[in-house]
Amino acid sequence: VPLVESGGGWVQAGGSLEVSCAVSGRTASVHALGWFRQTPGKEREFVAAVRRVGGSDYAQSVKGRFTISMNNAASTMRMQMHNLKPEDTGIYYCAGDRSLGPIATREPGYYYWGQGIQVTVSS
Repeated sequence: VPLVESGGGWVQAGGSLEVSCAVSGRTASVHALGWFRQTPGKEREFVAAVRRVGGSDYAQSVKGRFTISMNNAASTMRMQMHNLKPEDTGIYYCAGDRSLGPIATREPGYYYWGQGIQVTVSS
């Protein structure tokens, strides 16, 4: 199941950006979609995720600033990011989960991955 990210870009601290993820092919196999991000020298970290049947989870660092949503067909997911900080800078990866369980916040919980998209927040 291909995952294709779009959006992202550059913004000054305090600004807003949106990243989206388009799912094609067997979307019925995707039960949750999430975002991970990675900066140089650091491990990829969980940002947020949303389940097809409802429910979402966020990393503590983005709670209250980021909002994730997904359409019912699980073909499109987007994350609105507000009050961005320089530490939000990184490559954002869309990830898809095939399981019906609770939202996964670790990489092994996801089967499908996008190529990543850059988000840069300048101070």
